[in-house]
Amino acid sequence: MVIARTNDFTCSDPGQNIIKNDILDLDLNRIVVAACTPQIHESTYRAVLAEAGLSPYYFQMVNLREHCSFVHAKDREGATQKAIRLVQAGINRARELETIPRKEIPVEKAVLIVGAGIAGMNAALDLANQGIPVYLVEKEATIGGKMAQLDRIYPTDDCGI
Repeated sequence: MVIARTNDFTCSDPGQNIIKNDILDLDLNRIVVAACTPQIHESTYRAVLAEAGLSPYYFQMVNLREHCSFVHAKDREGATQKAIRLVQAGINRARELETIPRKEIPVEKAVLIVGAGIAGMNAALDLANQGIPVYLVEKEATIGGKMAQLDRIYPTDDCGI
């Protein structure tokens, strides 16, 4: 570990700039942020790493907010000890992180719909009307699902066959 910082608003632009500058100035190769939920800010920090020229996969987030502060609000010492252990675990995990190569894979713009009941047929028609190729698959010998088994359909009393 090269550096540890305390910042009240690491997710803010100035906080992100501190991380970016540390990566560049100190030639850091892994970043651990111990703060709030990764659900909200993990993508933000990964973008910071990418902007600094570091793989976004060399980032580890430790969720102290939900795992310590919120659940142990009445036990400050216990929350602190747990936070220390979680940060240590985050640092250990960061040491093992590897970059994931990005691949571009061509994708055919088409849709497979499984089930040719009334919903499947309507979906197929809606997509086909938008110019999207549709593959409709049905396990039975006929299409229509349950609708094809009905003699009459409420409220119009139309023929279901």
